[in-house]
Formats: sequence, structure tokens, C-alpha cells
Amino acid sequence: MIAKTFQGLEEVLAKELIELGANDVQIGRRMVSFTGDKAMKANFCLRTAIRILKPIYHFKAQDADEIYETLKGFDWESYMDVNTSFAVDSVVYSDEFRHSKFVAYRVKDAIADRFREREGKRPSVQVTNPDLLFHIHIAQEKCTLSLDSSGESLHRRGYRQEAVEAPLNEVLAAGLILMTGWKGETDFIDPMCGSGTLPVEAALIARNIAPGIFRKEFAFEKWTDFDSDLFDAIYNDDSAEREFNHHIYGYDNDWKAVNIAKANVRAAGMVNVIDIEHRELSDFVQPAEPAIMVTNPPYGERLKPDDLFDLYRLLGSRLKNAFQGNQAWIISYKEECFNKIGLKPSVIVPLFNGALPCEFRKYELFNGRFSEFREGGEQLNKDERPMRERRPLHLRQAATEAPSEGEENNGERNAMTFDTPEEEQAYRSRLDRHNEFNREHEARERKERRSHYADEEGGEHKRPYRRDGERGGFRKDGERGGFRGGSSRGGFKRDGERGGFRKDGERGGFRKDGERGGFRKDGERGGFRKDGERGGFKKSYG
Repeated sequence: MIAKTFQGLEEVLAKELIELGANDVQIGRRMVSFTGDKAMKANFCLRTAIRILKPIYHFKAQDADEIYETLKGFDWESYMDVNTSFAVDSVVYSDEFRHSKFVAYRVKDAIADRFREREGKRPSVQVTNPDLLFHIHIAQEKCTLSLDSSGESLHRRGYRQEAVEAPLNEVLAAGLILMTGWKGETDFIDPMCGSGTLPVEAALIARNIAPGIFRKEFAFEKWTDFDSDLFDAIYNDDSAEREFNHHIYGYDNDWKAVNIAKANVRAAGMVNVIDIEHRELSDFVQPAEPAIMVTNPPYGERLKPDDLFDLYRLLGSRLKNAFQGNQAWIISYKEECFNKIGLKPSVIVPLFNGALPCEFRKYELFNGRFSEFREGGEQLNKDERPMRERRPLHLRQAATEAPSEGEENNGERNAMTFDTPEEEQAYRSRLDRHNEFNREHEARERKERRSHYADEEGGEHKRPYRRDGERGGFRKDGERGGFRGGSSRGGFKRDGERGGFRKDGERGGFRKDGERGGFRKDGERGGFRKDGERGGFKKSYG
């Protein structure tokens, strides 16, 4: 079977599967494969899986017509009948198959035509809530047909009543918390909690409550071999749940976000475990008990660059002065934001938040100086996740190699799939806001450079005597100074391959010649000439 996840969470998901009792666990790219009859339990218990696929047929095909012919001969009657509604999802990474939707259409045609030829009637295609959801994955000529056992994406836990703009995905939130190694040993704090996703996922982890407890249904419940008694036993088994003797705190400076977070906490039944308060980050104080902080600050979707950097500076200041003796984990999208925090991380984990390359960084805060910290027998804990060799955030891009089975990629870099058009539109809008932030940040840097030149010139802004580029221009250089044009596209150049101040061509131009020197324009109509002891320009016709 195949469990799909976000890039960067594969190791966390593999550990979950091993703890669940899965066999032959193998890590891929944005997926983890495993064996064992664990479809129901995996859907119900895994926190970092997006969906669970059950492969039912492997084959090779060179084009869409070959897919059609191959699948038309497949034994579909073992999984459905003519009264079964179905839908087909496709993921394609291939030089031959460039359109994933066309592949899905051909698979639908193969199913429909087989039943029509055999029974004179075709099953209906139902995009929303079908009886069966098939998944076709193509990597070059290798094709895998799977049954989707999840249906709606597993990040849709069922407790979220409402969300703020650009909320953190529940699967990613759970993965971040599991990466820290925290399982309820201390208090948990999120000073910028938004709609409360991190606090609620932390509460589920602390009490070891399965994330599927809120779901109304899974796709496997419509399978012909579904064992309802077994699933009831899994659903009602609370033997692994535990007491949580600490507390979880979520703060936000937006009243709307606070009210949404409180509603989600109530829906999750965690009111006794989680406190949501309206609080400015500047009012954050040293917690009375040991605590861990996990937070997802804004990336710039609602803040201007200056305001955003001020926020990260403030976060770093509060960590240094009001979170001593504890650990803080921060996920963010921009290197510049991390730099404003002003602290050195002990662990850096590259991962993706949707299509955005991010980093999850750990900061260990201690009292006094680092040397005193070490002399006391303490050391920075890097056991949870070793710091990796990495490229800077602004250079990181999604890998372009062929995706693994089950991964959501149709040949585009880090392609995303969405359950509804509204979800896709919201996602695209968020990317547009990030791009706008980048443009504003670049404009801000240009302004700072201009201010720097102005300071050097005594407060008055002057352009530096240099303009480089393909279009050439004037440049001041050399001990004696002077202007020199140095461009491949022409312009005046002194002491170069083309001689002194001279522009040659059929139409004439300026030339320096003669013992007496001077500029003269030669041509049939005459021109300007510099002559005489007193100098000056004299127009002569000749």
C-alpha cells in the first residue's frame, strides 16, 4: 500500500507506520510504501498521511490508446458493478503522457466501454462522493492503478469549523509537532496560532487521540469487502489514549482569528486542554512552567515587508528575553525573516508548505552565556533531527525527477491537487500575495541602496559615476578620473581599438586630426570647426 504525504514529512510518516505495525516500510518521495492489511487503521490513525492508496494493477503503456486497451481488458467486475458510481484521479510524469486529465478520460472510457459491451449499460461517473475512486499513476511508461481508500483528503480532520486566511494544513501541523519529539511532556505554546491548528493537533498528540475520530466517512467503507465490525472495533478502541497533565496555549493579536480558534477548539472537544487568548506578541512573558513553542508566523500575505521584518525581530527579542530555558521551533518561508530573529538554530529541517520551500528551525534558549551553559554540563540537543547540508532558501527548488507512485505531481514542479475549485483559488491567491511581497521587498532594497549613495554624497542623492551593462554608458575611473564609455554597442571611447574621439561611417562625424588639433565635421555640407588662437566654434562652408 502507499501512504502519500508532503515533501519533508516522509521520515515522520514512516515512523508512524512502523509504530502502527506495518511491514516492509519503504520511504519514497512524498510517499511511503508498506505491506499489511492496514488500510482502515492507516486512514484512521496516521497523522501525517494525506491519503492511502491500494495498488491493484501494474502495467506498461506507451500512449493513451494502449492504456485504454489494457484497462478495457482488466477485471473490473471484481471491484464494482454497473450500478457503482466511480471517479478517476490521475498523476502523470512522462514524456509521452503530457495531459493527466486526458489519461483519466481514457481510463473512464475503458471502464464504461467494458460494461457497455458486456451488459449493455455503463456505470455512472460521479466526481463528488463516488462509490469508488480509482487512481492512475504514470512514471514514463510504468503505470499503476490503485484504489483510493481515503476519499476526501485526510488533512480534513472534521473539527475545523472555520479558518483564517491561508491556514496551516492539519497534516503539516501534526508533522511539525512530531518532528520536535514532543508528546505532551511539557506545556505547549503557539504565540501566533491563527485558527488554532497547531494547538488542536498538539492536543490530539498529547492525548494520543486518533485524528480520524472526527471524520464522517472514509472511501473504504463503500468497498465490497468492507468489514464494518473490524472498523467499529478500531473506531471504539481508546486503550491507547492517555492523560495530559500540562496545558496548551494559543495566542493571536487578531480577534477574528481568536474567535475562530476558540470555535475549532470547542469542536475538537479540547476546551479543558487548550486556552486561546487575544494577546500581542510584545506582551509575551516568560511561562511559569517548562514549555515548547511551535509556531508558524506570517510569511507576508497580509503584512508589508517592513512590518513583517519588525514582527520577526520582535519574535527573536521575546525568545531571548522571555523564553529562556525552553525550546522554540519556527517554520518560515524567507531567509530574510529568519535572519531578523537574530538567533542561531541548532536544527534546520527543509520541507514544503504546499508549493513553498520552507525551513523548520529549532532554537534552544538558555540563561546567561553559551560558555556558562556548556560549563554547566548542558549541550544543544540535536538528536531529534540532525542539521542537513542544504542550499539557501532562495535557491531551493522542487526536485524535478520522476515522482514516486501515489504522489500528487503531473509533471509540473510540486504540482498540487485540490478537492474544490474554491480551495485552488484560495491557494493561487496566496501565491500571488507572496509574489507581491517579493516585489515590494526588492523595491525596498533598491530604496536602501539609493539612500546609501545619498549618505556617501553628504545627504544629497547623486547617481554614481558608473553605468554598466550591455547598453554601455559613462564610467568614472582611473587616478585622474574622466569619463569613458565602455560598451560593445558603441559610444565614445578614448584610447581603444578604434582610436581616439572618432565616429566613422558613411555619414561622417567628429574626428580629431591635424597638428593644430580641433574637431572638424567633414562632409559635403561642411560643419563645425575649431580653429584659431582664441578657439571657439566657427561654422564654415566650403
